[in-house]
Amino acid sequence: MSKKVLLGMSGGIDSTVSAMLLKEDGYEVEGLYMKLHSSPGYHEIHEARARKAADFVGITLHVIDLQEIFDEKVFKPFIDTYAKGKTPNPCALCNRSLKFGEMVKFADTIGADFIATGHYIKTDGKYFYEADDDTKDQSYFLFYVNKEILPRLLFPLGERKKSEIKELAASISGLEAFASQRESSEICFVKTTYTDLLQDYVEVDKAGEVLDMNGNVVGEHKGYMHYTIGKRKGFSVNGAHDPHYVVSIDPEKNQIIVGKKEDLACNSVVLGDLNLYIDAKSFDTNVKLRYRTKAVPCHVEIVNDKAYVTLKESVFGVATGQAAVFYDENRLLGGGWIEDN
Repeated sequence: MSKKVLLGMSGGIDSTVSAMLLKEDGYEVEGLYMKLHSSPGYHEIHEARARKAADFVGITLHVIDLQEIFDEKVFKPFIDTYAKGKTPNPCALCNRSLKFGEMVKFADTIGADFIATGHYIKTDGKYFYEADDDTKDQSYFLFYVNKEILPRLLFPLGERKKSEIKELAASISGLEAFASQRESSEICFVKTTYTDLLQDYVEVDKAGEVLDMNGNVVGEHKGYMHYTIGKRKGFSVNGAHDPHYVVSIDPEKNQIIVGKKEDLACNSVVLGDLNLYIDAKSFDTNVKLRYRTKAVPCHVEIVNDKAYVTLKESVFGVATGQAAVFYDENRLLGGGWIEDN
């Protein structure tokens, strides 16, 4: 059986070390740099780093331009979701459509049986599992990947710690520069803040009313797109002594509704556009409703391609547009997109 693998390369430490580990394991490795968003100057820097990394490891690097597809599948939905008063998750969309979508198509053109990335996650070909390094685990953002391709995926870093990868890179002559490179942990196409980006496409700074939970006008805000559910700053509440939080957003009226922390409590959610790795229609599991939050116990009923999720403990600050991801201990069962709560 062929052991040819196509590795997504960014020029960073994780994909560079992944290439080395795959070669050590006997794989025939080729790299792929994907031009995704069109931020000025970004690809000149990162493509050069990817080429340097590929040359160091001794592998071929392919470069493909996916900017039009990225714009359609990731960037426009990002803008539209904020315009609808919701909170987007562009990384999960990008992983499905591009990093584990278009990349798979390209792998087929060069005869690669496997696809690899430097993500911190594990798979056994049927399910994803959380990475051993829980501070770097990226399983939440991969819940939307098509299950048909799981048998072809390799993640060399899933059982390793980030600190171990840095130490390894620092110890190899010629790789020290990769170990000390500054890494980005934010959304790759957002240079400063998401509102700075949005204002090139939609009217962001349009002042509007702040309402309390009873519908009374109690203050003013600077434009609803500046706010996400749970935010507690950047708006006025006349006469308030206690902290107030954004509880909901009405984009059509350019209003935000605020309340006390207890008003943020959520005990159920409805999910659409499901992507599940199990066939069960009724099950008990755990769900994570935002990245870097703990998973909470829940009961799930699947009816007409919607998941009705009853939480067994309250979660605060749940936002429509975000991903809800199911976990059975460290095994990822899939998830969906929060439509209502």
